[in-house]
Amino acid sequence: MKFDPSGWLSGVRRIASPNFDARPVQTSVSLLVIHSISLPPDEFGGPGVRHLFTNTLDCGAHPYYAQLAGVRVSAHFLIGRDGGITQFVPCGSRAWHAGVSVWQGRERCNDFSIGIELEGCDSMPFESAQYAALSRLTRRLRRKYPIRHIVGHADIAPGRKTDPGPTFDWALYFRLLDRSSA
Repeated sequence: MKFDPSGWLSGVRRIASPNFDARPVQTSVSLLVIHSISLPPDEFGGPGVRHLFTNTLDCGAHPYYAQLAGVRVSAHFLIGRDGGITQFVPCGSRAWHAGVSVWQGRERCNDFSIGIELEGCDSMPFESAQYAALSRLTRRLRRKYPIRHIVGHADIAPGRKTDPGPTFDWALYFRLLDRSSA
């Protein structure tokens, strides 16, 4: 897997989202934000997330979707339950994943972060394949970008967001990262 100059990663599925814009001039990526998402909530494997990130979600297809009408969001990457990685926004651009956010006193985390969504929810464990894919992707991102911090969405938007949630095994994730760098 290699990045092209704009930040598209080879070897992963690519579905371009229209929900991105340019990072502020002279802003480097220093933060990695881990999220979780499922659409409909607590259901996996369907096209809901892909449709949300590409503005093609039929808001009448499920009762939950009505509240998403007009929402424009994206993430750089989505890791499915099977460990498959899809990229929606090139890493050189600003994806719209963090919303109102702050990390270490710095607001607008989208400006300086890369967002990775895991297909999941607060109430169910993530799959081993997702941790393996996340650790591989994180290693690749750290080689390309000066990432200094890895946090959950809840860390940058406390009180507003809970993801990746209490079932995300941070210790396992960091062990996998440490094992790969040894």
